[in-house]
Amino acid sequence: MHALGGGIAILPTAPERLRNRDADYPYRHDSDFYYLTGFPEPESWLVLIAGQTDKAVLFCRDKNPEREIWDGYRFGPDAAADRFAFDEAYSIGDIDRRMPELLLDQPALFAPLTANCHVDRRIRGWMNAARQKARAGHTVPRTQHDLAAMLAEMRLIKDDSEIRLIRRACQISAAAHLRAMRVARPGMHEYEIEAELLHEFRRHGAQSVAYNSIVAAGANACVLHYRAGDTIMQDGELLLIDAGCEYDSYAGDITRTFPVNGRYSGAQRALYDLTVAAQRVAIEQIQPGRRWNEPHDAAVRVLVQGMIDEKLLAGTVDGIIESGAYTRFYMHRTGHWLGLDVHDVGDYREGSAAQQRAWRQFEPGMVLTVEPGIYVRPGDDVPERFWNIGIRTEDDALVTADGCELLTRDVPVDASEIEAIMRDTRG
Repeated sequence: MHALGGGIAILPTAPERLRNRDADYPYRHDSDFYYLTGFPEPESWLVLIAGQTDKAVLFCRDKNPEREIWDGYRFGPDAAADRFAFDEAYSIGDIDRRMPELLLDQPALFAPLTANCHVDRRIRGWMNAARQKARAGHTVPRTQHDLAAMLAEMRLIKDDSEIRLIRRACQISAAAHLRAMRVARPGMHEYEIEAELLHEFRRHGAQSVAYNSIVAAGANACVLHYRAGDTIMQDGELLLIDAGCEYDSYAGDITRTFPVNGRYSGAQRALYDLTVAAQRVAIEQIQPGRRWNEPHDAAVRVLVQGMIDEKLLAGTVDGIIESGAYTRFYMHRTGHWLGLDVHDVGDYREGSAAQQRAWRQFEPGMVLTVEPGIYVRPGDDVPERFWNIGIRTEDDALVTADGCELLTRDVPVDASEIEAIMRDTRG
């Protein structure tokens, strides 16, 4: 803000959401708001003033002993200011009176440019109220900047405390995947495995899932965003699990694919080893100075060569990549940013929209997933031994000064190691 001449930033947290009747969804704060404040309660707004005197102001709920009997502890303005180091804190009931005063004589307004009509309407109302002071010689912000875009750039590089939380989320997530491997048996339902994941998350202190867990048996693994259902796992099928926990608001994100009976068939092993090989070459590209697209491009070349070798596709590697024919079996990118959101903020390209934007270069402190896959639906031109095989292998990588560190290898990816783990639990 100072670099742009100072001004005032306004940011609300997320609202509570009604699930049905008198039941709310479990509350989750806005990630940008939490990134700047650490304050967990709903009905809160942050105001930052950057100028000759910098100031952080919070508006939050009042203490309310009666509501605390029903809903739990509230900080209230006084305790919030003390606990979270705000310069000032006020009741949320005072925000409409105080905000026009805070806007006066500020050169610029920084706010999230979103489609949230409620937020936009509130800010416009405060601006209109502030303009009524113009005859007294006051001014209101003349320019507006997208606060969300600025915070996305800040959040892209994680500091030591964030890395520590992501690392813990990854450790817990890996433990859950190991538990699933040890428990899974033919005849179990997908939702039983989901329950094992949730148990392990909570047992280690994770507050929530980072996203809805994917537990997909057999042909269900060819549905990318499949939710755990009541499908019974069959002997000879694979089970694809894409699951991660949220620990102190930071996400882990892991995918493993393993045989329900503990042994990969020949066709399953061929495609499984192919995805692992694709992931390996992608990981080699993750180092400072390399660009975002390089892991994906490297993984695609390995996958396409494997598709040719297994007679899933015919042609040359370059020709198949140019035509996009491989997307029949591999239709997503090889990764995404990871942090407070499982698909975290941050542009994947550099420069302005008016230019030919280059892919972003990796820098130490970035965290991303690496997740090649292959999904084979039945088809007349598809070898039958591969029908309904869906495989994805996903790990979380921290970019370091000289390469990357995989944060999720507490659960193995090597097929022989996975078989050994499952064999040990079967006696």
